[in-house]
Formats: sequence, structure tokens, C-alpha cells
Amino acid sequence: MADSTIVKTDQGGVNERILAREAKADFRRVEAASLKMRTHLTSAEAKRLFVRMFNTLQLNAHFISVIARTRLEHREVEAVEATLRQEIDTVKETLGHAIDGAEALFQANGISSFASYDTQPLEVEVGILSSSGRRYLEVLNQFDQLMPLLQTLEIHEVITTKTLDIQRATLKRQIRNIATSARRLATALRRRMNALTGGVDGAAGPASHVGIQGRKPSVVDGAVPPGAMPGRRADVPVPELAAIEPLDGLGSTREGAEMDGAAGHEERALERQNEVEQAVGAIHQEGMAAANCTPEEHRADWGGGRGDAEHSPRTDSGEG
Repeated sequence: MADSTIVKTDQGGVNERILAREAKADFRRVEAASLKMRTHLTSAEAKRLFVRMFNTLQLNAHFISVIARTRLEHREVEAVEATLRQEIDTVKETLGHAIDGAEALFQANGISSFASYDTQPLEVEVGILSSSGRRYLEVLNQFDQLMPLLQTLEIHEVITTKTLDIQRATLKRQIRNIATSARRLATALRRRMNALTGGVDGAAGPASHVGIQGRKPSVVDGAVPPGAMPGRRADVPVPELAAIEPLDGLGSTREGAEMDGAAGHEERALERQNEVEQAVGAIHQEGMAAANCTPEEHRADWGGGRGDAEHSPRTDSGEG
């Protein structure tokens, strides 16, 4: 289609509009080294998720792993890092199952090629600050790989448009939730750090004069005068490094996200795991079933077309 004389195709204008609508992330306070990598995203969904969420995840993960360690116990920070890593790995596993199911449907229906995009790919160089940022970029690349597969199956009427919309919306929500969770966890750590230093007003916090076992005396413990440590004041709250608000109607940070121990983390992880397990049920189940039947049997199961497929019991069970 790009060579057609009767069709005008995109020459980069779509990417310019996507980048122009998003606020620029402020990395001026980040002094960590970063691994430069080149992104190549083709689907509209992956492009927008990358622009809106990747920098939010990066800044909050940097705050958790680097800034929080300057005033909090390492075991607290490690518990938060493990929670965030588990959420990323869960979504990666979900996307992997979805890709496997889509490929099985391709083989069962004799589909040898998949749909491609006529818009220009989004290619930008990004600096990876942490392993969490690298893992999140891998999630976005997996999602970008899955989108044209689902679109191809919808074009061939192997899945319905309704199924495609449900799968796309569910996966997008799961990927957004990772960045939102990183922001929530960073906010909870920041509040703990501000409580140690007395908050914005500089008043003595509950632990401002009590030494923490296993850590050197500091301004926070009250054992070192504020003027003895150049460049840091006890009455100044933790800088809002991770206060970038994602744009896609994610809502404000909840006041009750204070990480009340391992029980709270486990409960939230179980809730998110139950939701993730249903994210790609239709695609994965249909793909595995299709691998064990002939194309004729598979088409018969789906009713021979899009209209019958929407009323088939298999489709309804997978879309729930």
C-alpha cells in the first residue's frame, strides 16, 4: 500500500502528534548512568503506552531503588522492588501465553502472513536506568508483537471484533497498572522518608531522634547536626522526583497506599494475579484447542463466520 499512487500514507506525522501531546519527563535530577537502547514500536497501542507510561515507570523505579535507599532500610526497599518485579513478570507471562495462543490459531487456520502497519514506526533512543525499566520495555515490545497478530485473526474472522477489543483493553490496563503501581509504591516510600525528617514543616517526626539499628548516625537520627552534612538539610522534604502524572485517566494516588507490611503486599498481589489470569483467556484457550483439531473442525466450532461466533458458547466463556 505504501507504493500505491491512489493512497496517501503516513510519513511520520502520526508519531509527531503522539509525542507532541505528552508532557516531557524531567530527568534533570537523575544522575545515574543509563544503558542507551533504540526502540522500534509499530502498533498504535504500544506507541501510546510507551510515551505515556515508560518515563513514569523509569522515574519511580529510580526513586525506589536509589533515592529511598539513602534514608530507609535496605530490606524495606528490597521488598518494594520485589513486588514491582513480580507484577512485571506476571504481565510478561500473560503476554507470552497470548502470543502462543495466537500463533496456534495461525497454524490451525492455515494463515501464513500477518497484518502490518502503514504508519511509520516509532523509533527513539531511550536510556534504561534500571532492571525494572528494561523489563518494562520488554513488556511493551511483547505487546507490540501481539497486536498485529490479533488484528490478523480478526480480519480472517477467526476471532470476533468484540473478542479483539476485550483482549486489547485488558492487556492495556495490565500494562498501565505496572506504572501506576510503581508510582504508588514510590509515594508510600516518600511519605515514610518525609516522616523521618519531620515533613514539610520540619517538625520532629516519630523517629527523628531515635537511631535505627544497623545504620550509621545521620541527620535523620538526630545524632549529626544539620550543618555537618553539606548539601542536605533535615528540614527539607524528599524531592518529588517521581511525581509525573500519567495521562490516560488513571486517577490520583490513593491516600491509603502506605504498605502495611507483607500481608498488604500479598493481598494486592493475589488480587492482581486473579485479574491477570483472565486477561487473555479467549486467545490462549482457543489457540490450544485449535492445535488439536483440523481447520474444518475449527471453523465449524466458530459457526463459520463472525455473526455466529459471537453467540457461540466458547466465545462467551472466553470474553468474560
